[in-house]
Amino acid sequence: MGMSRDTLMRYLTEAFPEAEITLTDLAGDNDHWQAEIVSSRFAGVPRVRQHQMVYAALKGNMGGVLHALALKTRAP
Repeated sequence: MGMSRDTLMRYLTEAFPEAEITLTDLAGDNDHWQAEIVSSRFAGVPRVRQHQMVYAALKGNMGGVLHALALKTRAP
């Protein structure tokens, strides 16, 4: 099934409107994504917490509709 690029981008831009977000479909199946997110909201926040913030933005879809998401997060 998977999650479309548009849907994934919508979730991420709603949560991180000022962020620079790059999405890569790793397997061409809308089910294995890599997201690179550069957001000022990550400044001073440990990496684990940054990733938790991204998972929260997905509103429960991680592990269900979205099978795999490789994350690269950082502050500008």
